[in-house]
Amino acid sequence: MTHREAAEALDHAQLSRRQDLRHEAFADDGGRGAAEVAEWERIGQLLAQVGGVYDPARDAAAQDEQRAQAAYDAADKAARQQWKNTARRADELERLAREGALQETVPQIGDEVARNLLAHHGSWRAREVDAWLAHALAARRGHYAEPAMRAAADGALPAALMAHAALLSALALAGTADDDQLPFVGRLAQADPGATAQLAAFLSRALAADPIHTDGGRRDPLAGHG
Repeated sequence: MTHREAAEALDHAQLSRRQDLRHEAFADDGGRGAAEVAEWERIGQLLAQVGGVYDPARDAAAQDEQRAQAAYDAADKAARQQWKNTARRADELERLAREGALQETVPQIGDEVARNLLAHHGSWRAREVDAWLAHALAARRGHYAEPAMRAAADGALPAALMAHAALLSALALAGTADDDQLPFVGRLAQADPGATAQLAAFLSRALAADPIHTDGGRRDPLAGHG
């Protein structure tokens, strides 16, 4: 495109813009008409400076726009792939819960999002997945061995689940998290997450002040729990 052709395109864009402004239906076009005029003005000015034929490869603004579009496309593709992976993992967790095999499964990064997807869809197995995650948090299994991952889970999972995990952790430190004592913890957390979290904190403080009743270790609340 030459400078003369760019000038003609600008004239056409300006004419179209003026005609649109005369019609109420096109007056509010989201700024597309004005943006087109501005772009042709910019290209005309560029050609007036460099001469010759317009080459997008020499247009810094066009190159920036192409890079921005490429980055957007890459991010959109990555987000779509992540959503597919989350949906696939949610299906897998639901299947494992149905088969009673969650206890042998190590949690992975992103399971919090998969759990939330199951809960959003009203899965019958969401409660089982919640209990599995609570036990994993209490025992610090998988990626929950990292403090940063446990902190991230606190912002991604519901209060009842986190309270469940906290009380399990306190009971494990006390050495009292046996099979016959575990079932009430989840029900208590569901009924009153705040009170459950407070009870867990109280037990943890009491145990910290009375080291005779702890060996400093951390039992796995899932051990022997089918």
